[in-house]
Order: sequence, then C-alpha cells, then structure tokens
Amino acid sequence: MKTIALRLYGKNDLRLEEYELPELADDEILADINSNSICMSSHKATIQGADHKRVPADIAENPTIMGHEFSGTILEVGKKWQDKFKPGQKYSIQPALSIPGRELEAPGYSFRHTGGNMTNVLICSEVLEQDCLLIYEGEGFFKSSLSEPVSCIIGGFNSSYHFEAGTYDHKMGIVEGGTMLILAGAGPMGLGAVDYLMHGPRRPGLLVITDIDQVRLDRAAEIYTVEEAKECGVDLRYVNTSEGDPVEILKAENGGEGYDDVFVYAPVPALIEQASRLLAFNGCLNFFAGPAKEDWFASVNFYDIHYMGHHVVGSSGGNTDDMRAGLDLMAQGKINPTVMITHVGGLDSAAQTIYDLPNIPGAKKLIYTQISFPLVALEDFEEQGKTDPLMAELANITKANNGLWSIEAENYLLKNAKPIAV
Repeated sequence: MKTIALRLYGKNDLRLEEYELPELADDEILADINSNSICMSSHKATIQGADHKRVPADIAENPTIMGHEFSGTILEVGKKWQDKFKPGQKYSIQPALSIPGRELEAPGYSFRHTGGNMTNVLICSEVLEQDCLLIYEGEGFFKSSLSEPVSCIIGGFNSSYHFEAGTYDHKMGIVEGGTMLILAGAGPMGLGAVDYLMHGPRRPGLLVITDIDQVRLDRAAEIYTVEEAKECGVDLRYVNTSEGDPVEILKAENGGEGYDDVFVYAPVPALIEQASRLLAFNGCLNFFAGPAKEDWFASVNFYDIHYMGHHVVGSSGGNTDDMRAGLDLMAQGKINPTVMITHVGGLDSAAQTIYDLPNIPGAKKLIYTQISFPLVALEDFEEQGKTDPLMAELANITKANNGLWSIEAENYLLKNAKPIAV
C-alpha cells in the first residue's frame, strides 16, 4: 500500500514523499492515520537529526517518520495479532516503549514506517509486543491523538503521594477531598488538569488555579465554570496573583492554611519558592513543568521538609495505564482535551509547523494527515472566512462550541478539505 509521509533525512531535513510500504508481516498491523498532534519533542528531533538520542544514525539512507501522538483506524491485522485486534477499530499509540537494550527507541523518532505524520502506517512489532497499541472506543480522532498529553496530566496526579503519620507507608495520588493549588494553571495543560480534576475518579474539595493574566483566567472560567465544578463536588476558584503577596493571597483562599497538593505548571523559580511556602503538613509539591536547562535550580524550605513532612516530586509523563485511563474517560465523554487545541492543519503544513513550533503561539497544533490544509489558529477562522467558505463554516462551528475545536468541526473539515497529494 502506498503512503504519503513526512520523513526525516537529517538536521532540518523533512521531506513529504509518497512511497510504497513493505508487505504486511505476521507480527505487524496496517492502519490509516487521521490525526497527529505536533509535540515540541518532534521539533527537537528535527533540528538535531541523527544527533538526537532517539533518532538512528543512518537516517540519510533510511529516513524515519516524525510524529508520535497519532490516531486512526486499523485496516489489516497480521496473523499473530488477529485474536486481539480487528479491522475497523480506532486506536492510539503509547510512544514510550521499554524495549530491553533499546530503551530510547520510539514511534515518531526511530522507525522507518511507524510514525504519526503519514497517511497509512505499519505499526511495528515493537509497539505490539510492548502492548502499546491502545484501542479507542470514542468519537472522532483528535481526542485519541491527545491521549499522550492527557496521560501526562493523569500521571502527574498519580505521582503525588502522602504518608500516614507514624508510618512509612506512602499513599499514592492527590488527597481526595483535600485542598489543591495549581500555580500558573490557566494554560491549556492546566485547563486539561481542571477538566480531569472535575470529572475524573479522584477530586479535591478545593481547587485554586492561578495566573498573572486576567484575560487567561476569565477565559478559563468561561470554559470550566465554578458552577459546573460545584456540581462535581469541587470548590473551584481562579485567582490572579499579579498584585500583592501571592503566598498571602493564596493562603487567604484556604482560610489562612496551606494546601495538601501544590502543582507548579511553569518552570519559574519564584513559583517553586511560593509552592514551598504554601504546603500544609504532609504537603506534596509536584513540579510538573519541565525546564529546558540542566542547571535549573530553585529554593525550597528544608526546615519544613524536616519538621512539616513536606516533600517534592516531579512528573514528566504518564505510563500506559495512565493513557488507557484517559482514553476510557474520553470515550465515556467524561473529559475532553479540546481545550489544548489552538491550531489545525493538513499534512502539507506539518513540516513547517515542526520547524517553526517554538515561535508559534498557542498550544497543540493538530495535523489532519489525510488532507491538504494550511496551519490555521482557531481564532483566525472568522477573518479567513471572509474570503474562504470552508473557513467561514469552521468559524461558525467553532463559535457554537465556545471557541473550541469539536467533533463537528473535525467531521466537517475531513469531509470538505482537499485530499493530500504530492
């Protein structure tokens, strides 16, 4: 079967090409891809080429496929896996493989025919042997493409822990019904966390979200309202900490007390210090945001670590169980990661998107691999719709969905956009 794929040949050398996939082996699966979410790690791999730890040295002769947050439909199943998978099933991929002796290899970096920016894909035996092909039973494709970032959110909450006084037993997870604070939490990942905390299996009693931008806070409150949160049993508050002492402001939100769980969603040293000062007894500080520099330091109070039981954890990703949990909640309609999506495009816009990613504002850039379509911010649909009927209808659909991407918008785009060709 032919495929159109974005292949990496070297540093900053991505090429959109059509080629023939090898014949399906008994231990492989053939599938199509409908959506792939662009991750910053794809940009890093592209600019580093073979110097990247996950990218093979011989890509000039044997190029690999970029993209690891993809979703589509199974077309054909090799004999080895026919008792487990069936044609017609929708799927997602857990890219974090754990192959003994090959721990750094991953779809979207390391394999010649398994990656997200392509129309048809051979899902290699390594993915299947690691039980990393996950079935999605919900609507559409974009939710499944975002299951990897959703799993990171879930993994962050699962990685926090607390202890029982007088014992050495750690209880994993946030305090159910407890007090939680997310510093710098009004961005797309923070709002994804709010969604999960409102509708997931373990919920805090008090949830405070901070930012220093009132526009972002107001928008967050439009998407996840305090009224809806109250119906879910969560006292949700959005707090601007741009003026005054943030620690005093945030303690006042909790009756002058510290918080059981404090998450830091931006790599800012001042936020780490604030978080340290805002922990209650046995409080957990979870550093969710990843810094770019290896020599990144911030201050915490070791007196309180010693006497108040404060502890610090970091979380940089979810595991396969976290991804399954996210896919299940999305399929049930309990959580919806659409808030993460700020741009959509077709496969012919993927290369430039990857090259320019650090300089493109917003959050997730979602690529629909079966179509030709420029990368467009959702907020620009209306302006471009003045001269383009397709954009105009997407603007109407998005406006009707509170300015967010939706299954309706996805279906309309896939039905009406021009098919991809090279």
